[in-house]
Amino acid sequence: MKETRHLGVYGLIIKNNEIALVLKSRGAYKGKLDLPGGSFEHGERPEEALIREIKEELNADVKNAELFDTESIVVNWFHHEEEAMHHIGIFYKVELKNTKLKEDADGLDSLGSKWYDIDKLKEDDVAPLVWIELKKLKLK
Repeated sequence: MKETRHLGVYGLIIKNNEIALVLKSRGAYKGKLDLPGGSFEHGERPEEALIREIKEELNADVKNAELFDTESIVVNWFHHEEEAMHHIGIFYKVELKNTKLKEDADGLDSLGSKWYDIDKLKEDDVAPLVWIELKKLKLK
């Protein structure tokens, strides 16, 4: 089995017991809800990548970002061949300047974003790291 690594930065954006999530259109989490965020571009610092990814995926601007956690998990999935992806995430609690989200697809790996009631989310609905972070926030 092929072993890969993915390092990303992600925003935990919560208001009124709702969380901003994107619906994944491809990759190991296809069909799951995931936190806005993603990979670094060459030379980017974590907060720069976070701000760019949130703008791309949510069409929203970051007002404040506070480092919350780092976590990792190994996810087995099929991408041309069986793959064990070591997914490493850097998580920030994020406050947005505006709370209207881009609901349409970003043309990359998202089918759009919206606010989800945290109490209605189930573990099977979300990417594994989302569930882990919600539990750490004591929201699940």
